[in-house]
Amino acid sequence: MTIGSICNRDVVFVNREVTVHAACKLMRHYHVGSLVVVDELNGRRIPVGVFTDRDIVVDVDAIDLDARVITAGDIMSPNLVTAPESLSIVETVELMRFKGVRRLPVVNGDNQLVGIVTLDDLLAVLSEALAGIAHVVSRAPISDRREGRARK
Repeated sequence: MTIGSICNRDVVFVNREVTVHAACKLMRHYHVGSLVVVDELNGRRIPVGVFTDRDIVVDVDAIDLDARVITAGDIMSPNLVTAPESLSIVETVELMRFKGVRRLPVVNGDNQLVGIVTLDDLLAVLSEALAGIAHVVSRAPISDRREGRARK
């Protein structure tokens, strides 16, 4: 299974010039805790950053900056990590672990934004898979489980 098959394709995004105040309104309207910042080039949305509700609190509100002046480009995380939609779930988990990120914009072969995946999304998919495995194991006869055999 690829990350492209499970990512959320309804991504809430903004361009760099949108004020933090306007971005906050979008976040509230769509009930999301992060936005992908994009550059639009020839009709394509290329992700260039992400910013979160935490970024707003730490980088704007806590130091009394004016959210009507500061832009998404000013506070976005500049070292963006993206995932190609062809990446497997296991590879995506490894990428997120290695890079220390909780959300990944998903891109196609042209680096165009096609979705987003979060740790919560991955946890839901992996939990469902583990529950399926547990169900299979629980159905094996007790004697087979003691001897390390499973019913086929």
